Amino acid sequence: MRARTAASTLALVVGSVTSALAASGAREDNSGVFAWIFLGFCALIIVAQMLPAVLTMLGMAKGVRESFSHKAKAEVKSH
Repeated sequence: MRARTAASTLALVVGSVTSALAASGAREDNSGVFAWIFLGFCALIIVAQMLPAVLTMLGMAKGVRESFSHKAKAEVKSH
């Protein structure tokens, strides 16, 4: 019960804290819809480049795992 009271008190204190060190006004960058479309296109290019790299890494890991698996089976058969 004591832990529950402490957690409730902490939640009330943290919830009531004001942003004393926050900036006075919102930053406005005047980015239009075309800037966001351009950034989305850039992100699409990056993801498209990373997909084959990730698949290659997974294929290499699978090959290493199978290699060790075949070696372990060969050792068991030889004994």
